[in-house]
Amino acid sequence: MNAFNDRWLVADWPAPAGVHAATSLRIGGVSPAPWDSLNLAMHVEDDPVRVAENRRRLGLPAEPVWLEQVHGTTVVRADTVPVGEVPRADAAWTDRAGVICAVLTADCLPVLFCDRAGSRVAAAHAGWRGLAAGVLEATVAALGVPGDEILAWLGPAIGPENYEVDETVRTAFLATDPAAETAFTPTRPGHWHLDLCAVARRRLETRGVVVHGGEHCTCRETDRFYSYRRDGLTGRMASVIWFEN
Repeated sequence: MNAFNDRWLVADWPAPAGVHAATSLRIGGVSPAPWDSLNLAMHVEDDPVRVAENRRRLGLPAEPVWLEQVHGTTVVRADTVPVGEVPRADAAWTDRAGVICAVLTADCLPVLFCDRAGSRVAAAHAGWRGLAAGVLEATVAALGVPGDEILAWLGPAIGPENYEVDETVRTAFLATDPAAETAFTPTRPGHWHLDLCAVARRRLETRGVVVHGGEHCTCRETDRFYSYRRDGLTGRMASVIWFEN
């Protein structure tokens, strides 16, 4: 069963039956420029009434557990979050059917997780700070099953050809993982193109996680995705996951 309408990019991965995972597109909403049109974030100066209508148009079976993302490594258990509360965290997981985990992005990497049994799911927001600090590893640990029992899908994020970073970013990664050097391509003195998906894939695969996705660039695919690096003031997509019995 397809749980999504035409406002979604559905994850292409071998998740168990009953697991639903996707990233929203920027189309089909009511927000004007520069948020046009399906902006789902309340913190980007868009009218909250419009954002609420955009969220309604997603057609989800329940309200997701939204997060106040701070580029950290905190992972919350979504089914324990009180209704209407927005916890400060960058990932959420659950083992309760029908609870929707969600993260918002517009260049940062959204990563969705499920176990092979289809009984645990998670969503993580991985910008460079969170990725370097270990948000993906923290999410894997929170799921509470061996890494080789976990599947991950890398959603749309800024591609390496459009993501130039400086020495500060490179140093942050190499300080804990010298092999991350392969994800950096020199551009000009003191600057590199960074492949976020390559770093994420390496970090997850070293823990036994089977990784899929990572093909879509938010900066390049203008008509489908928001990109903060490209546009500055802009909207946010949602990447969501849940399972049903």
